[in-house]
Amino acid sequence: MSRPIVATVNQQALRHNLAVVRQAAPSSRVWSVVKANAYGHGIRRVWQSLAETDGFALLNMEEAILLREQGWKKPILLLEGFFHPEDLQLIDRYRLTTSVHSNWQIQALTQAQLSAPVDIYVKVNSGMNRLGFRPEQVNAVWQALRALPNVAEMTLMAHFADAENPQGLIEPMKCIEQAAEGLQCPRSLSNSAATLWHPEAHFDWVRPGIVLYGASPSGNWQDIASTGLQPVMTLTSEIIGVQQLQAGDGVGYGYRYHASAAQRIGVVACGYADGYPRHAPTGTPVSVDGVRTRTLGAISMDMMMIDLEPCPQAGIGSKVELWGEQVKIDDVAKAAGTVGYELMCALAPRVPVEII
Repeated sequence: MSRPIVATVNQQALRHNLAVVRQAAPSSRVWSVVKANAYGHGIRRVWQSLAETDGFALLNMEEAILLREQGWKKPILLLEGFFHPEDLQLIDRYRLTTSVHSNWQIQALTQAQLSAPVDIYVKVNSGMNRLGFRPEQVNAVWQALRALPNVAEMTLMAHFADAENPQGLIEPMKCIEQAAEGLQCPRSLSNSAATLWHPEAHFDWVRPGIVLYGASPSGNWQDIASTGLQPVMTLTSEIIGVQQLQAGDGVGYGYRYHASAAQRIGVVACGYADGYPRHAPTGTPVSVDGVRTRTLGAISMDMMMIDLEPCPQAGIGSKVELWGEQVKIDDVAKAAGTVGYELMCALAPRVPVEII
């Protein structure tokens, strides 16, 4: 690697975080969510570290097929279901579980020629108003699907918009109970936040995502500090240049930072083309040789500038952690006005990835 930036993925941390999930929801089976290429970590790289899960949940048919071809034989759930009627042939061939959220999908299941019935997750709109049937529609939908020869096991599925809030499940759970009235059915409701903080919503299957990768569903690291969750991805680079500023000197594009006195700064080989947020402002935390400091000025395509005043011994070649164990990805995301999910998923293909 000629350029010093690298993302490190810790397999043991993944295994540990799955164990934390099981401890939080001991009576539930676990769908490990690996959508968006395992939240930027790479499905091909990490799935075996999560092989003790009960199933994988994702979006893309291609990712599901990859898991099957890699040797995964247990369940795979398509969280958004199928997008075209002909997708049912692949669901049949690779024995996938699909969500159903629209009437056209029921019609497609009715007409499909399948080798065996498929397992179905019926999606309830519990108030988020993305995908799903309204509660008053669910009983009729359930009965229509139940009558189809192409349908095997059925599960009721919902998603929560505000599970980070202690009161955030009250109204959604009312919707779900309305939808489930009269149905003796397994349920899969809990996302990461509900898995950690709402045991009343665990039921048969939980669907953790962000917590498997060691970040907080609320965007606040302190919310998960006591859980023992460990960061899986660490993004590091090195200082490749040093500048000595005088009072009034500007830094970076647009001179978004000016030195108020003499100041030593470092130039780091990491920029927005690597997936670091371009909109991260002056003051976003980084760590240099274990010493916490901050970014200065605008993030460039390939570089960023950082304050070396807190770490006077740092120089060319000093190690810089952009996020990981010392600098939590949630803290970087919060400073940049985004969430850890986005930073993980935005890791650029040009960044080398090491598995440890």
